[in-house]
Amino acid sequence: MRKTETRQPRRAVRSAAVGFIVIAAYAITGVLQILVWNPLAAVPGATLGQIRTNMTLANEPLVADGVVIWAAIGMVLAAVVLVVTIVRRRSAVGPVVAAYLVLLVFAAPGHIFVAFGPGMSIADTFMISGGDHAPWGVVLYLVSAAALLALIVLIIRAARAAAATRGRIGG
Repeated sequence: MRKTETRQPRRAVRSAAVGFIVIAAYAITGVLQILVWNPLAAVPGATLGQIRTNMTLANEPLVADGVVIWAAIGMVLAAVVLVVTIVRRRSAVGPVVAAYLVLLVFAAPGHIFVAFGPGMSIADTFMISGGDHAPWGVVLYLVSAAALLALIVLIIRAARAAAATRGRIGG
């Protein structure tokens, strides 16, 4: 049994490390989508500097504060899960994976919220629609949808395993 006790936390730590990397990639991609790729796709042929200048002149600056705070919060939460997993002597893989899946699920509504202002500023400045013009926003939403499905599967599997364990104990 000693071998299982040392192996499980290592798997949990590896899962947490992968989860942290995925959350960090999501956050960085989200920031780039909102502040770089979407403006460039919305105003083809213009440089990011020209776009920002025009937006500032129209009193619709491309403000990065909320976007960066959103990404930082996600990465801090991911780091907390990683640190807790490392510090705990007996971390199970399932709850660690579930924690990162929850972060991915909630990342999409957060992304929509923080992208709204910059998107409207671009739309108002250049008289275009305010939606995503670059494809990466949709990719992020698909990742969050896949995380939701994976979380549902994980919950169902855990419930079935718990019911089977109760059945063996009670019966």
